[in-house]
Amino acid sequence: MLHFELVTPEKLVRSEEVYMVTVPGSEGDFGVLEGHAPLMSTIRDGDLLVQRSANAAPETIAIRGGFAEVNAKGLTVLAEHAD
Repeated sequence: MLHFELVTPEKLVRSEEVYMVTVPGSEGDFGVLEGHAPLMSTIRDGDLLVQRSANAAPETIAIRGGFAEVNAKGLTVLAEHAD
């Protein structure tokens, strides 16, 4: 499982183990699974799609601006705003 955190300037919105997250990167959407290569990207306004398991329907979280970082610990999305 992939460790996923969504953080805004106000608070930690999510911290959980998930199957996959699709991120609205500034150069296009990208999916992150466990074991993804290290990556840092700016993100555009759009929807994060969070899949809790391989066959689960994705949950949509609207975000505005920020950065995404993938490292050995998982995926961290630092968003200016999240709904």
